[in-house]
Amino acid sequence: MNESQRIELLSDLIKINSVNGNEAKIANYLEKKLKENNIKVKVDYFGENSANLIAEIGTGSEAVLCFEGHQDTVAIGEQKQWKYKPFGAEIVGDKLYGRGSADMKSGLAAAVIAMIELNEEQVKIAGKIKLVATSGEEFGAKGAYRLIKGAELDDVSAMIVGEPTAGKVIYAHSGSLNYCVKSYGKAVHSSNPEKGMNAIIGLNYFINAEQKVFANSPVDSILGEFKHSITTISGGSQVNIIPDYAILYGNIRPTRVMNNHKVKEMLNELIRKLNKKYNCQLELEIIHDFFPMSTLKENNFVAQVIKAAQNNFGSKTSLGIINGATDASVYVQKYPNLPVVILGPDTWEVAHQVDEATSINSYMNTIETYKEIAHNFFK
Repeated sequence: MNESQRIELLSDLIKINSVNGNEAKIANYLEKKLKENNIKVKVDYFGENSANLIAEIGTGSEAVLCFEGHQDTVAIGEQKQWKYKPFGAEIVGDKLYGRGSADMKSGLAAAVIAMIELNEEQVKIAGKIKLVATSGEEFGAKGAYRLIKGAELDDVSAMIVGEPTAGKVIYAHSGSLNYCVKSYGKAVHSSNPEKGMNAIIGLNYFINAEQKVFANSPVDSILGEFKHSITTISGGSQVNIIPDYAILYGNIRPTRVMNNHKVKEMLNELIRKLNKKYNCQLELEIIHDFFPMSTLKENNFVAQVIKAAQNNFGSKTSLGIINGATDASVYVQKYPNLPVVILGPDTWEVAHQVDEATSINSYMNTIETYKEIAHNFFK
């Protein structure tokens, strides 16, 4: 494919509104494109408009290299705040604008194009190359969870997730645990508060205790400090009524030393103690439970990837970590020893923003990097 064809494929993806739960149109587009290029592909539809896609080239019996990306995007928010149309795929200089351009349709398109071009060039593959495109990564990773219930990834030897990194090779990232705490009370008129039970007070006990229970958390040697935040809170319906219900939401970034299991144990124990000490009625609910991912820097696959990235993005390309979670947070639950790296165009910081954009140059570099990784992986 020439440069204009590469850009056209990415533009086509951006023009499709695939906000979470509407990924089937992306899967249908990719299925058609891959079949036109004689690549074996299948689509797994689920929900109303969701679908996972899996494509494959190579017939060898040795290792399996997997390129992975998600098809969904976050919502656009207030469209009037956008200078460029969210689904317009407008190009200005080196920038291609649109929702999902960075996170992560450019990474997904790069993987698709790399696979098509490798197939066109009839590159000898001792094993297989898989492309996995998922649904729902931005809210619950439902596509990834659906995959690990089956056997589609059981043969994968190593994986590249195409999230935006500007060519930086991410070998580890934290998990993400979203939870809510519900507080139940008794509603009475505010002139007689002693006759009721203020649900907001129950949450206040939790907020104060949450800071203390995690205060001396161990620092992870790779992922650094353990991060925890209470992010939203609501309660009460009227100024002169003692509230009988209040709720808060929090986000925690688990690490290897403060892993998901340990964090959930600590939260449950905290709730139990607060209910007993203050006679309140707090309930904990875990909403999303994504694991941290870590591949040893010394792993041969990491070395192959960093070499390819340096050859295409420049010698200053380096290894790094992020505090965000990816579909890999799901895969490591079933495949804890699978070597995984995150590598894609542009940067994590531009994701989810108004006037989100990707660098065309970075996109082209990513395609070449993926192809070089594939060439070297089977040697």
